[in-house]
Amino acid sequence: MTEPLWTPSQARIAASHMQRFLERVRDRLNSSVTDYDGLYHWSLDHPETFWRELWDFAGVIGDGPGDIGTEHWPEMPGTRWFPEARLNFAENLLRRRDEGTAIVFAGEDGARRELSYQALYAEVARTAQALKDAGVQPGDRVAGYLPNLPETVIAMLAAASLGAVWSSCSPDFGVQGVLDRFG
Repeated sequence: MTEPLWTPSQARIAASHMQRFLERVRDRLNSSVTDYDGLYHWSLDHPETFWRELWDFAGVIGDGPGDIGTEHWPEMPGTRWFPEARLNFAENLLRRRDEGTAIVFAGEDGARRELSYQALYAEVARTAQALKDAGVQPGDRVAGYLPNLPETVIAMLAAASLGAVWSSCSPDFGVQGVLDRFG
C-alpha cells in the first residue's frame, strides 16, 4: 500500500505538540528545521541536544536529565537513556489534577465509566496510603490479580508512586498463565 490511510489537516498539524516542539528547536537553537523529516535528521545529528530539549519541552518532573546517555549511540540495543536521571513515573502521569477526563472505561457489558484527573489523583493517593500502611516501600514488588478496570490502573499508579515495582495479571489468563507470570 502506497497511499496513507489518513493525513492530518494543516490546522491539526499546526496545533500539534510535534509542531510546537519543532518550533522550539528552530527558535531556541537557531536551527533550520522546518518539518518532521528535518527534525528527525536533526535529532540523529544532535542526539544530546534533542533529548535535553525534549525533556524540558515535555516538562518531565524529576532529577535530571543529567547525562543524556549517548555513549553507545546509535547502537540499539545498548544505549542507556538518561542514566543519571531520577524520576517517578506516577508523579509524571498524575501531574494534572483538573476535571478533564483521565480514564474512560468501557466494560464488556456496555457499562461506561469516566474518571477525571482530580478523581484519579485522589484514588491513587488513597490506595498509596493503604499500601504504605501495609508496609510497602520503594523497591518492593506489588502484584495484582485484577481484571482490566480503572481500579487496576489506580493500583499500578499507587504502587509506582511509592517506588514499588508493579506486575499484574488478568483473571482471563487462567491458572497456568498466572503461575507463568507471577512464578
